[in-house]
Amino acid sequence: MKRLIVFLLIICAASSPLFAQSGSGSVKTETFKVAGNCDMCKQRIEDAAYGKGVKTAEWNKSTGELTITYRTSKTDAATILRRVASAGHDADTFRAPEAAYGALPDCCSYKSNANQH
Repeated sequence: MKRLIVFLLIICAASSPLFAQSGSGSVKTETFKVAGNCDMCKQRIEDAAYGKGVKTAEWNKSTGELTITYRTSKTDAATILRRVASAGHDADTFRAPEAAYGALPDCCSYKSNANQH
């Protein structure tokens, strides 16, 4: 009897994540090139990427790649990359507005490469 109860608890625990994701749209992970230099850039890029539907956003300083995981029913990659560009960082097909790029700290001026960290 004790084994049966333990078995049922394991089955219930294992199936609960399946029920939590049903009906909430598919989850997609994609990687994009995003320009930046330093840890301040990393924080700004990741903060800009987060929004409705974004589960994770991780920018790698050495590769210049932003990996995002998001729910396709709530957002799309273009929306996320537009937010990143609006924060001052060129992102694949979206270029940062000059005003946003100009507002970045000197160490984040990735176009000149003069302030690499």
